[in-house]
Amino acid sequence: MKFCKKYQEYMQGQEGKKLPGLGFKKLKKILKRCRRRDSLHSQKALQAVDNPRTCPAHCSVCDGSFFPSLLEEMSAVLGCFNKQAQKLLELHLASGFQKYLMWFKGKLQGNHVALIQEGKDLVTYALINAIAIRKILKKYDKIHLSTQGQAFKSQVQRMHMEILQSPWLCELIAFHINVRETKANSGKGHALFEGCSLVVDDGKPSLSCELFDSIKLDIDLTCSICLDTVFDSVSLTCGHIYCYMCACSAASVTIVDGLKAAEPKEKCPLCREARVFEGAVHLDELNILLSRSCPEYWAERLQTERVERVRQAKEHWESQCRAFMGVE
Repeated sequence: MKFCKKYQEYMQGQEGKKLPGLGFKKLKKILKRCRRRDSLHSQKALQAVDNPRTCPAHCSVCDGSFFPSLLEEMSAVLGCFNKQAQKLLELHLASGFQKYLMWFKGKLQGNHVALIQEGKDLVTYALINAIAIRKILKKYDKIHLSTQGQAFKSQVQRMHMEILQSPWLCELIAFHINVRETKANSGKGHALFEGCSLVVDDGKPSLSCELFDSIKLDIDLTCSICLDTVFDSVSLTCGHIYCYMCACSAASVTIVDGLKAAEPKEKCPLCREARVFEGAVHLDELNILLSRSCPEYWAERLQTERVERVRQAKEHWESQCRAFMGVE
């Protein structure tokens, strides 16, 4: 079955949930209007290898019909995914009293098994839309003998609108692994979703998620600052994951002030993107997963960081007292 048909069938099955998706068929029709004759295609193919070209000056795709439509749909998909994932994880991590309040407000519905299935469905929703975006951009470049599709993908990543960059995807995968052993024995999972796992290769952990079409997502869990497994992890808005204290150090703030106090000029150590600290997300589900999977390491880091946090907090309040009293 072709991906376009598979994607349409999947989205039709989500109609009751009112989830936005890509107008895959509509986007393909836009591309067909720009498809050139096979003869012209073959004549220009050799030139395209050494010198990728853009489409003709009056191409309806390049002057605003394709990329704006795709960007709008990507924004809707990402916004919906982030909102629903955050809401689900808040329910899972809520304390007993918080859950009672959520129930009273009408936010808590279904049982534990339904919560697990919803998380699994959201991961599938994110990944199949990521594949759809990749395929439609690949088709764009193939038809136009260009690299504009890849350039658009890079632009979207800089705008933090790539769904695979979402910290909530990482959290949902960790959530799925955390609760997998408690789920009801409901038979085979969704055909698009093979499963998630925490993989440790040569002492380096990563989150792995497999799905159809031989696609595999791997999320590295090594902090690029301390070069160790992330501890008390946070995800910046660019999608890169660090230890909380390492992120504070990179942002030139104390743990007392927190990442929200970071200056806009501070950049991600990996991608050098600015303005990525203020909207950082604490990865609570991932922290639970790593603390269970690496108990000795986690206990050691907890002890070490407790001493460092006390030291930083003491220095911070001493400086605040000196400033209050007017002492240099």
